[in-house]
Amino acid sequence: MSLTVAEISLPALRQNFQQVARRVGTSIILAVVKANAYGHGAVRVSQPLLACGARRLGVATIAEGIELRQAGVTAPILVMGGGLSDGLTALLEYDLTPVLTSPDCIASLVRLASGRSAPLPVHLKIDTGMGRLGFSPKEAVSLLEGGWPPALQLEGLMSHLASADEADAQVTEAQLAQFRAVLEQAKRLGLPIPLAHVAGSAGILGFPASHFDLVRPGLMLYGYAPGALKSPDLRPVLSWKTQIVQVKRVTPGQAVSYGGTFIAKRPTTLAVLAVGYADGYSRAFSNRGRVLIHDRVVPVVGRVCMDLTIVDVTDIPPVSPGDEAVLIGQQGSLTITADDLASQLETISYEVLAGIGPRVQRVYKDEL
Repeated sequence: MSLTVAEISLPALRQNFQQVARRVGTSIILAVVKANAYGHGAVRVSQPLLACGARRLGVATIAEGIELRQAGVTAPILVMGGGLSDGLTALLEYDLTPVLTSPDCIASLVRLASGRSAPLPVHLKIDTGMGRLGFSPKEAVSLLEGGWPPALQLEGLMSHLASADEADAQVTEAQLAQFRAVLEQAKRLGLPIPLAHVAGSAGILGFPASHFDLVRPGLMLYGYAPGALKSPDLRPVLSWKTQIVQVKRVTPGQAVSYGGTFIAKRPTTLAVLAVGYADGYSRAFSNRGRVLIHDRVVPVVGRVCMDLTIVDVTDIPPVSPGDEAVLIGQQGSLTITADDLASQLETISYEVLAGIGPRVQRVYKDEL
């Protein structure tokens, strides 16, 4: 067993799913499990999410979809990340649903799908203000007016909200207005579109009008609200823990770790932890990170190494090799969250969670 583990609470995951369901009413829930389910383990997380009532799954790449299919997942899987041209044959082979973002992608899929007995379900991406993937509203309307290819079933029309987690709602309202206009034009053209969708976690929490036919929760399933939004009913699903591998004492004036960026000013007791930046514990935590040991907060000292991190345990009760250190999670009455780590790094909890590396063993807990 690995000395460094990410414990995944399945009861917390289920609770968070129910919070999504409570907010979105009859909208279909597509659970986003891209990036290894934000670091939580896509295959193992998908199973309870589908059992809870998720009707579909969302991934970024064809390879992520294939992993789920090979694990026995039969639910519809939407591939949202673009860049599909090199994997279209596999996309059809594994029954994955593509998001169309460019004319070239449409043309390639039409050629491949023309020999099928039934049209290939696809979703069309509209760029209503993200400035990233997809057709502009004008391009989308022109495309729809030009006649939709019969080899493709336009199952969904989608967009992505750029600022739904910001205090100013004007940008989001403008995006929703543009999306509705394209949707209305499709209806006027007689194109049935079963699934209109724009809302991720921020839209679910902040903009009920964005829920449409389907919602795409990601971060909130794992217990966090995006940006400035708050949702006290969500429970973090992941706890990240490691162990002390050595305890040592250094004298005043002794340098610690690469570059000697920490120099002991007093007799100091150090604990070396079995985690480093190769595991996703950022080197930016050097001389500024905090972890929990023996129900106390202790500081990271010196530079975080590839495989090891050093903390100062001088001011807490004696520690021993094998003692637990919590990077994310609760110990006693104290808690460190992914939001706390993100704040220190001036980033977002998405990056912290998704960055937890593959050699960190995921351990799934099904008890409260």
